[in-house]
Amino acid sequence: MLMGAVLAGGQSTRFGSDKALAELGGRTLLARAVDQLSGWCEQVVVVGREEAPALTLPDWPRAGMGPLGGIAAALHMASDEDYDEILTCGVDSADLPEDLPELLGPAPSYLADQPVIGRWPASVSKQLDAMLVADGRHSMLQFAEAIGARAVNSPRKSANINTPADLSALEARQTEKRHGL
Repeated sequence: MLMGAVLAGGQSTRFGSDKALAELGGRTLLARAVDQLSGWCEQVVVVGREEAPALTLPDWPRAGMGPLGGIAAALHMASDEDYDEILTCGVDSADLPEDLPELLGPAPSYLADQPVIGRWPASVSKQLDAMLVADGRHSMLQFAEAIGARAVNSPRKSANINTPADLSALEARQTEKRHGL
């Protein structure tokens, strides 16, 4: 079974306001991310927020650990609930490939241009825990390398929204696409 996890614990410093609540096409980025994962996963959780349109989890072992803290929390729940894998994306990962689970299969794997978009086996939970409680770097790529994850190149780059200008540019591209421009 596959569980989805939206990583939403960032501070949105480059965005300037709560990015999760920013709207694209009349819907919040958070709602869009939950809906995208819901199409592929038996259950979706939102990690790093207290309020969301899905079950929420705090980062593990504490807030401020970056995306790995969110992945660790989701892996803990996946293990507890007998899910085999989790599919993760950031709250700002818009327009995910329609075949994302297949593209990333088998786990462990991640999108080369956005490592937070990945498919992770629940069995790596203890490895990630050990990394997060140890001193030193806590990077997505370090974690991916440690568990032998594959970097997957997608034929279509997913949008990564870091600034209001990124959001405006994506909105313009989507409008052009809808109107056949």
